Amino acid sequence: MPILPTISTFFIILSAVLVAIGWRLIIKDKPKAHKKTMIAAAISALVFFIIYVSRTAFIGNTSFGGPESIEIYYTIFLIFHIILATTGAIFGVVTITLALKRKIRIHRKIGPVTSVIWFFSAITGVMVYLLLYIIYDGGKTTSMLKAILGG
Repeated sequence: MPILPTISTFFIILSAVLVAIGWRLIIKDKPKAHKKTMIAAAISALVFFIIYVSRTAFIGNTSFGGPESIEIYYTIFLIFHIILATTGAIFGVVTITLALKRKIRIHRKIGPVTSVIWFFSAITGVMVYLLLYIIYDGGKTTSMLKAILGG
């Protein structure tokens, strides 16, 4: 089990759990606890992103190591996850910005949408992790920097 993907996956799971707790807190009309929890969720997601980008740049991406017969399904699933994660990150930044600027009416409208996208992003991210490192042995890992610079 590779350590950096495991740590980064932990942080994305933590982020999703904190979003769920934050959602529950605002339903219970605890805005201060909601704000703290959602900021912690955002920091957790940011830690994930920093680990992921650093690993991708310096160590590389791991290709699918499972059976060739299902690789196309994995690739389609991965693309779906990437679209969800990108959309969730953009929505997350917008939602947090709205809250911090005290534009609560709009924040309340897109917050639940952002949360649902983030939950699906986290779930599909965990599935990618399981498929790459737990269910199947990871394939070849190539550093982005090596791929760009040669060597």
